[in-house]
Amino acid sequence: MIRGNVKTGKIMRRLKFVDLFCGIGGMRLGFESAGCDCVFSCDWNAYARKTYAANYFDLRPIAEDIHDVEGPQLGVYDILLGGFPCQPFSISGVSKKNSLGRPHGFEDKTQGTLFFEIARLIRDTRPAAFVLENVKNLLNHDKGRTMEVIYESLRDNLGYYVYPPLLLDAKFVVPQHRERVFIVGFREPRPLKFPMLLDRKPKVKDILEKKVDPKYTLSDKLWGYLQAYRDKHQLAGNGFGFGEAQLDGITRTLSARYYKDGSEILIPQHGKNPRRLTPRECARLMGFPESFAIPVSDTQAYKQFGNSVVVPLVEEVAKEVVASLSNRRVLRASERAVFSQTRAMTSSLLVM
Repeated sequence: MIRGNVKTGKIMRRLKFVDLFCGIGGMRLGFESAGCDCVFSCDWNAYARKTYAANYFDLRPIAEDIHDVEGPQLGVYDILLGGFPCQPFSISGVSKKNSLGRPHGFEDKTQGTLFFEIARLIRDTRPAAFVLENVKNLLNHDKGRTMEVIYESLRDNLGYYVYPPLLLDAKFVVPQHRERVFIVGFREPRPLKFPMLLDRKPKVKDILEKKVDPKYTLSDKLWGYLQAYRDKHQLAGNGFGFGEAQLDGITRTLSARYYKDGSEILIPQHGKNPRRLTPRECARLMGFPESFAIPVSDTQAYKQFGNSVVVPLVEEVAKEVVASLSNRRVLRASERAVFSQTRAMTSSLLVM
């Protein structure tokens, strides 16, 4: 099999994809590594578009508002990628919105309904496959009803063969505990081999820069505050507090709020207060290549990497999707019944 190619008669054709909610292109890098070509990109955030434009050469400008995107603009393509906004479904996003009395999930009129824009474009363009990505909390959000709505839309309304949600933890490929859900569907019922993650035994120390600007070291005031905050919650029996990374281990999940105080991932320093990760270290923690340009401020870079996907994880998903599209075989009725349930397949079962 030639990666990223499908056979049409005697001609091998490279698969094409569209990159919706593209952010800084983590999904794009994963599918390009599998031999595919990007033909359309869209993201509303101007800073993300700046980083995206600095790293990828495209003849067409990056579209901004997905509401304004119409099917014909996507052109001819094979795979739709969509990492639709996770804040309405994430644990932190739901908690914050509950505390403020604001709606979350599909009730969030600004972000939660953006999934239906993806569904609209799938309906209008009928790609051979789609890969959607979101946070783990999507599986249980609103007691599972959110996932029911998503699967009803993709499977029942649009007529796609949708596999059970694939829950993968990036800790096997980068030194970060980061669980994400991938939803893969095909226009025809094609066989899909779930990714087998080879445990690379990544370590935090392997992503650290040798020389780091002192500005990343926490001030005495901030370090004192974080310790007092931790102690206060420990006395109350809560688990809140900063996360000082074990250099021979993995970190907590990098979030978009990392720019605020860096508390979820702190790097210990001998004889000094701990420090934040640098933007380049965040890029490495997310599996981006060393050549990846970071043309924005530290604050924007932290937000962008915290919102992105782990590139090597996407690569593994991309390989299997490409293999499925390169295989002419479709599933028999008896085979389709095996995946009739929407329970999540987890990476704990898929590690070598």
